Amino acid sequence: MALTTAFTKLFGVRHPIALAPMGGSAGSALATAVSRGGGLGLLGGGYGDDPDWLARELAIMATCDKPWGVGFLSWAIDVGAVEQVLEYEPAAVMFSFGDPSRFVERVRAAGAAVIVQVTDLEEARQAVDLGAEVIVAQGTESGGHGARQGRSTLPFVPVVVDLADPVPVLAAGGIADGRGVGAVLALGAAGALIGTRFQATAEAVVAPFITEAIVQGRGEDTERNRVLDIARSSRWPSRYTARSLGHAYLDQWRGREQELAAAPEATQQAYQDDVARGAIPSMPVWAGEAVDLVTDRPAAADLVATLAAQADEALARAGRQ
Repeated sequence: MALTTAFTKLFGVRHPIALAPMGGSAGSALATAVSRGGGLGLLGGGYGDDPDWLARELAIMATCDKPWGVGFLSWAIDVGAVEQVLEYEPAAVMFSFGDPSRFVERVRAAGAAVIVQVTDLEEARQAVDLGAEVIVAQGTESGGHGARQGRSTLPFVPVVVDLADPVPVLAAGGIADGRGVGAVLALGAAGALIGTRFQATAEAVVAPFITEAIVQGRGEDTERNRVLDIARSSRWPSRYTARSLGHAYLDQWRGREQELAAAPEATQQAYQDDVARGAIPSMPVWAGEAVDLVTDRPAAADLVATLAAQADEALARAGRQ
């Protein structure tokens, strides 16, 4: 039985599940698989700074016969990247981390829905004021980047649902199986935006060591801070930290972020040297607290169906208790 929500009705998708547009892993193969599986696949547009890559991936997305979209980092992109995406007529464009206001009217004028991810109530109010068609409430349990001073998914989602009503809200953070999807639906969300679980799928663009680390990972081994951004000389604003699995640089520099940032050129060179000699992995393993629930690497379309069936079962079981 399909779970029908305001989100599924808005996009004409079968299941209340969306792929988090993870830069570096949510490529066109994964995004189209999620869309064809009945969810909303979102291509990870990231910084929007590689127009050749974007053109290649968008050409593939355009062959998908189901609704799809693209996600960007609001603080990093320019108008050109958004306009490039809109040429391919996506169903939605998602903006995360920063003020998306200068892009919203362009997206809406092109006939695409605006999805805005928020990490606190101030951002949620701004998203409502901008007229976002969908709002994503991200809790701190999420893998990858999020607010330094964010809130947990369980208490955050219903507050955003009440604030945004009647705008549909997707929940994000700590959702890796259908029970999590069912739980956020019970909180009033219209669906779930899922990242870490989809990194361990056949179509995800990730190195084998990342897949293995996620499948073997435990939630208590994840940690949120800025160490790996500083060490890699990442441009991420300081208000956003990132949750990853364990890493040698976390052990070395935990609590010493200011010291680490004091010599950026030397730090970046040391990090690159350590990668080159195999002392540390080539990329951090971004993973959320629900990583324990990821134990296999299915096809993404099959995973969408499984998540939806598990959610339906979880809600039915709760109703019988």
